[in-house]
Amino acid sequence: MLYWISFTVAFYQASVLECLQISQVGEYTMKRLAILFVLLLCPGLCSSAFAETRPLIGITPSFASNSIQLNYDYVAAINENGGLAIVLPPTTSDEIIENYVKMLDAAVFSGGPDIPPEFYGQLPHPTTQPMESLRFDFEKRFIKAFIDSGKPVFGICLGMQFSNTVYGGSMLQDIPSAVGNDVRHRNGEMYTNFHQVGLARGSRLASILDRSTVSVISRHHQALARIAEPFVVVARSSDGVVEAIEKRDGTFGLFVQWHPESLKDADPDHRNRLFSALVQASRAVKETKPRN
Repeated sequence: MLYWISFTVAFYQASVLECLQISQVGEYTMKRLAILFVLLLCPGLCSSAFAETRPLIGITPSFASNSIQLNYDYVAAINENGGLAIVLPPTTSDEIIENYVKMLDAAVFSGGPDIPPEFYGQLPHPTTQPMESLRFDFEKRFIKAFIDSGKPVFGICLGMQFSNTVYGGSMLQDIPSAVGNDVRHRNGEMYTNFHQVGLARGSRLASILDRSTVSVISRHHQALARIAEPFVVVARSSDGVVEAIEKRDGTFGLFVQWHPESLKDADPDHRNRLFSALVQASRAVKETKPRN
């Protein structure tokens, strides 16, 4: 069953975002505000000791019809592997984006609609469905700022695509017409479309998963074309489509085209290895932070 988190922006901005705009808000105060929001999402996480020992991992949600939406698989994958999931409302405020980056120990860039093609210098293909402008304006700044911070990042589906394009990469807008249908990258279902992906030997991804090939849940119709300079390709499907990239500089930055958060039943080891690695990397960040 698919669970959705859906919050109206008007209510959330009144209760949380305006709090983030309080002058001279310290990083530790920001952490407390974020934890309060998570406790509203997950009432079972009510122990302050619990909150203080877990790294804070932000998730970028989808945005449509004035509502924030997120598949609960992302939250569960983080929380069940030792992190504390924080849903990040989109914003146009540079101050709030800066506070997000300071507050968080890691970030997950989630899936969603397509990137506007003009952002990477192309005209739209008939199958392209661009994301809502608020999400685009927020994430093009937040993703760049967070990756530049050097903190751990995990980009999933759109999250991988957006990370590549903000650094000058480009997109192949329609896999069937450009590559063909030898591999079915999308079938309209959430949890039933699987295909094989080959992993690059010696990559961080192959080391974490301890495999050379993996079966993945796939639901995308676009793919990376030009790879931006900060990244290196570490996985492809048999049709040549790029399935994963990593940061070249050695800091923790994994970006996959598939949906590991949705593998809880089909391949929990795959899902948990990736999210545990993210949590472990973010815990190292948390331990170096001063407390205000």
